[in-house]
This record gives sequence, C-alpha cells and structure tokens, in this order.
Amino acid sequence: MADTDGLLEARNFEATAPVAGGFHVKGAHAQDWGLQNRLSRIFRRDTGRTVMLAFDHGYFLGPMAGLERIDTNIAPLVPDADAIMMTRGALRTSIPPHSDAGIVLRASGGPSILRDLSDEHIALDIEDAVRLNAAAVAIQVFVGGEHESRSVANLATLVDAGQRHGVAVLGVTAVGKDMVRDARYFRLATRITAEMGAHIVKTYYVDQGFETVTASCPVPIIVAGGKKLPELDALTMAYRSIQEGAAGVDMGRNIFQSEHPAAMLAAVRAVVHDDAKPEDAYELFRERSAGNAAS
Repeated sequence: MADTDGLLEARNFEATAPVAGGFHVKGAHAQDWGLQNRLSRIFRRDTGRTVMLAFDHGYFLGPMAGLERIDTNIAPLVPDADAIMMTRGALRTSIPPHSDAGIVLRASGGPSILRDLSDEHIALDIEDAVRLNAAAVAIQVFVGGEHESRSVANLATLVDAGQRHGVAVLGVTAVGKDMVRDARYFRLATRITAEMGAHIVKTYYVDQGFETVTASCPVPIIVAGGKKLPELDALTMAYRSIQEGAAGVDMGRNIFQSEHPAAMLAAVRAVVHDDAKPEDAYELFRERSAGNAAS
C-alpha cells in the first residue's frame, strides 16, 4: 500500500514544453491515423485549440434554461463551434447531419440531479459512437467521490473500446459539492484521468496554480465553463485558461444562457484562437449583440 504520508509535494513543472512528435494535439503523436484524424476534428490544426459547445446537461438536469429546444436554440450555433458535446439522443433528433463540428458524445449516465451523480455507468456502446461518426466520447471521473473506483473502471473500459475503434475519449473531472477546488486536487484528478488513457481531459479553472495543472497533464486540457457568469468574467476565465496552458474551452451555460449566444460564441472564439484580450473580446460581444438586436 502506498505511503501517502511520505509523499513530497510536486513542484518541478515546466509549462512551456512544445508538443512532441509534430502532431498538433498534445500526447497524441503515437496514436493511430484514425484517432489522430478524429482529434483533428476537435482541435484546429493552426492553433492546436478548440472551442467546444456543450449542451449535454439534459441527461441529468432535463430541459434547463437555454436548452428547452435544442433544435431552435442550439442547432443555429453549431456552425461556429469547433466541436459539440451532447448525448446521442440530442444528436439524432436535433443536430443537422451536414454539421462539420467534431462530435463528442456523452457516454456515461445513470442518476438524475435528484440522486448521487457519481453513481454512473457507461451508457453508450462504442459501435453506436462509430455509427454516429463521433470524434470522441466523454465520461465523468469522480476522483474522491463515493463511486470513484467504478468511474475510473468505466473510463478504462471506454478507453479500451476507443482504442480498438480509433475513437478518442474525453475524461471529465467531476467535482463533488464538498471537494476543495484547488490546483492540487485538479493535478491529481487530471493526471489520474490521463494516466488511465483519456486522450483529452476536461476540468475547471482555478485562479492559483492552474499552469501546474496543464503542465503536469500529458494530454490536452480543456476548461469547463461551469455556472453562468457575466460575459466579461467568462471571457476573462477563458483567456486566463488559454494563457496558462489550456488547449481550449468547453462552454455551455456561458454561451446558451447568454442574452446573445451567437455573439458570445464569437467572443470566446476570439479569445481561444486569436488570443484576444478579455476586454477586446467583450467589445466584440457588444458589437455583435447590437447587430443582432438591430437585425
């Protein structure tokens, strides 16, 4: 059994190391052609980054604000996203098949918001993901949660299936209500998720030490948008995430719950792909919002 009392605090992080192997996605230079091709549907080759639009919330929250009608509220935004994260039900019923966005399918599920969310199981067969032309499948990992071991085993099972079929796996570091959200926890959660084979890790931004989280994770980290924030605050979080090593953002509520979702998506893209400062991106948001209101 590991002696946790004798562990030394990690401190030697190098945040500026280049992506190895010439491929534009961190940690994927030794993967098969098909899996690299799928990752390229998610991460732009010119920037190595992604703006992912998440609207999978209904699998445990139901029709929350902004997601009452995916076909009318979300589908018009899809052309401006690099990738979209949703359930297979939402994809089949509400997203046009001519979409060019990389498809990331929610692969875990079970409990609703009324129960313990960590009590999840794999809820998607890899063959259905291939049938739907998914670039990746997403699963939650509850490090420190009641069902931690099962969620890690679920991740490992999905990674094995993904490797067989050339489908990437996105591991989502889920945080319980009572867990401390700091860099030390996220270094642990993201590293475990990557070491178990996830090709991408989704996690939360923290104000202190986030660059150590991205530096110590051997695969790309994308940052969850989390709860709805004022637009400038959300753009500031996205900017800091990118500047501190994240390979993109996966935003949901901060886009589809904005008064002007299309304008907000454009502003986020400017931050992620053009390194626009938060204030400049917010001005773009205001300009696009005014234009939408006038039309």
